[in-house]
Amino acid sequence: MEKTVVKFLTGLSANASGWEKRQNKRYGMITNVCKQINYDIKHGVTNAEVLSFLQKIRSDSSFSSLRKNDGSIERLDEVEKHYLQIR
Repeated sequence: MEKTVVKFLTGLSANASGWEKRQNKRYGMITNVCKQINYDIKHGVTNAEVLSFLQKIRSDSSFSSLRKNDGSIERLDEVEKHYLQIR
């Protein structure tokens, strides 16, 4: 779950190849990220753990470089909004 969220928040690099762009279009959208997180929830991760990890990304200094990426905070808000509705 953590790897999926970090990959989604990172997004594409400015010099992404055509293959990377196609893969991101196919697998990197919010719906696919939520499907993967829901799969993880079905297999043992709790909704509270998901929300606590999202808060950790917001506040922990180890994720500061991730927060500096363009649009990462908006994508984080999008994922967080989805899992706050489930609560």
